Amino acid sequence: MTLTTRCPSCGTAFRVQPTQLSARGGKVRCGRCASVFDGVAALVAEAAAAPGAANAPETEPSPQLALFESTRKLPPLAAAGDAANEDAPVADFLDEEPRAGRRIVWALAALLALAVLAAQAVLHFRDEVAVLLPESRARLAAACAALGCELRLPRRPKLMAIESSDLQADGRRDSVIVLNAVVRNQAQFAQEYPALELTLTDERDEALARRVLMPADYLAGASAERLAQGIGPGADVALRMHFDASGVRAVGYRMYLFFP
Repeated sequence: MTLTTRCPSCGTAFRVQPTQLSARGGKVRCGRCASVFDGVAALVAEAAAAPGAANAPETEPSPQLALFESTRKLPPLAAAGDAANEDAPVADFLDEEPRAGRRIVWALAALLALAVLAAQAVLHFRDEVAVLLPESRARLAAACAALGCELRLPRRPKLMAIESSDLQADGRRDSVIVLNAVVRNQAQFAQEYPALELTLTDERDEALARRVLMPADYLAGASAERLAQGIGPGADVALRMHFDASGVRAVGYRMYLFFP
């Protein structure tokens, strides 16, 4: 069964099948002016659409302003059943909805992208994750071994502080000075031992000598296991070091900690 529908924008008539109209709720696209319209609401009777039908409109409203009329004649509609003169164009039907399989593929791709982002975040903050979730340390270490990264304790210098320090001469040996200091981890998780920079200054507070102390320097004799454990949450570490300051007439010092 063939039906006839007319584009309300340009007046072009089309031959359509009922199955075509039902595929998208009747929505069709005009092949001449590309307007989308309701093909069911625009159905016309075959008898009324035949050539010579009375009262057929000869003009159509301008698509620009409703106050003006265009003088373009409406194209005639071939008579129903007239196979020899049946040249009405066929309407372009709207694309079908994406298939269920395509939607599933997109959903899986989105989930995969989220999983990759989550894995990158875990890898970037692996040190913190290993501290907060100790049971994940073994897996993170295995992942780092495969990816060539390193799993370490967190290093947050803003959560480290030098609680106290003093520098004084060694009364038993000339030109030897003794540094005493206490470093505190203010974080709620363990951190690596920081590096310390000691600068000896003159009376104008200008630098005379500078030395960087690594954990292995100020924790001389400490086992590798102790160094790997770092400073516990809220814990202090006291250090005492002797320096040969011969040739340096220092009257003051500066010291700060950092992570190289």
